[in-house]
Amino acid sequence: MISLRAEVDEVQSRNEELQAKIKVLEQENLQKEQEITSLTHQKALLEGENEKLETRLKEEKEAHVIGSTNSQELQNLQRKVQLLEEEAEEAEKNLRETNEKYVISVDIRLSLSTIHFYSLYFPSRLRLTDVKAEHYERKVATVEAERDALEKKYEESVELSKKAARDLEDLQSQLESI
Repeated sequence: MISLRAEVDEVQSRNEELQAKIKVLEQENLQKEQEITSLTHQKALLEGENEKLETRLKEEKEAHVIGSTNSQELQNLQRKVQLLEEEAEEAEKNLRETNEKYVISVDIRLSLSTIHFYSLYFPSRLRLTDVKAEHYERKVATVEAERDALEKKYEESVELSKKAARDLEDLQSQLESI
């Protein structure tokens, strides 16, 4: 009986030890479950944050692409404005040249009128006057042909200038809309 008693005592102490180990293990298990729950919650929060950051990154990339496209478009529009301004300056230059040549044509006509007047009132100089008149008439014909060509060129320049002005206005409205 004593051996049986010793055995029972031993089993009871072993049982108490095992019960204590079970409590410790249950406590550790509970802590691990709480830690898992906490980590799961943190994971969900981080995944949500990650999605937000990925969305923001995508938006930033799109904005960067749009910004660089707008920058290129702005540079192209600025070049176009510069070209239109140069065309307008060229048209103004052509207009000034045309006006100057037209003034020369008017001066030659006045000279011819003067020669004609002298030939009517001074017939002795008629021969010399006729030669000069023919010379000036040829010169007038040449100048008038040049004038006609310049007037045509002037009209084309005016059209180009108007077109350039319209293009410039369109460009300015596009720049304002950007």
